[in-house]
Amino acid sequence: MAAFTPDSNSVSSVDRAPVHVDFALQGGGAHGAFAWGVLDRLLEEPWLRIDGLSGTSAGAMNAAVLSDGYAEGGAEGARAALEGFWRRVSDGALLSPLRRGPMDILLGQWTMDNSPAFIAMDLASRLFSPYDLNPGGFNPLRDILAQSIDFARLARSEVKVFATATCVRTGRPRVFRNADLTPDALLASACLPMMFQAIEIDGEAYWDGGFSGNPTISPLVRECSAHDTILIQINPVERAGTPRSARDILNRENEIAFNAPLLKELRMIALLRQVADPGHSEGALWAAMRLHRISSAAMVELGYSSKLNAEWAFLCMLRDEGRTCAESFLKQHGADLGQRATFDLDHLLEGV
Repeated sequence: MAAFTPDSNSVSSVDRAPVHVDFALQGGGAHGAFAWGVLDRLLEEPWLRIDGLSGTSAGAMNAAVLSDGYAEGGAEGARAALEGFWRRVSDGALLSPLRRGPMDILLGQWTMDNSPAFIAMDLASRLFSPYDLNPGGFNPLRDILAQSIDFARLARSEVKVFATATCVRTGRPRVFRNADLTPDALLASACLPMMFQAIEIDGEAYWDGGFSGNPTISPLVRECSAHDTILIQINPVERAGTPRSARDILNRENEIAFNAPLLKELRMIALLRQVADPGHSEGALWAAMRLHRISSAAMVELGYSSKLNAEWAFLCMLRDEGRTCAESFLKQHGADLGQRATFDLDHLLEGV
């Protein structure tokens, strides 16, 4: 794999002083393989040191797998652990009826909009709940997580993990930290209520964390020592045109709903940075925060159904896109890390 080539806005990775960073990882099912690619590329840089990871859904799983792999074998251990996890996800879906339709395969499209199994599942989910269709609460990811992560080792990892789930009773987020993480906690963070039964933990039922924080930024600012946070954004914030088909409307509705908590928190951070007293202990934390973002225009081309596509070729395509975007980020903003923010939060306050 290609190494980082310095340009006019970068410095040699050999001579670079260490920079501690945090990552904020959005959820998005199989689209989380894009974040895998970004992390895989950035883990190759010896001067980048990861302090904390906040994630939701697939982002939470990426975070937990990376932290555990790092505890076992450093950066290379983290890269190997991420690849092993996504390989297990793909292998676990080999016998799944959720496959692309013949026409989509022929046309080279990754969508499953024309898959008979997906159409049947989509229609059934509007009439029946997962308590009707899956009374045993089976979720194949439970075994995959148990095989991919040593949770006792994760509890001791120096890389902090913050995984968000949404409490069904209150609608408020709960953030699980390293010592709290279990397969159930990660499944709770990824629990779409029309697909899976709510996950019960300590007497409370939880749904997908995307409803309340996708991902939650505050713990990275308040509980980590790094001042640079890199947001790996999977769900498109903007999409040109007005959706007209039922499927496109639902897809855009999903994107807006799962971006809303993040945008709201980023606006709150922008306001705090404007009014907080940087001399105060709490205000100093927000004033020192430097935010960066890595995203891809290619994600706009992918609809909701492809989030359920676990074909290895599709996951590798997303991984490679993530690596490409990470490479571009390093060339454009590598020298900015540790120095200045590259994502302007204040523009989020326009029109508010």
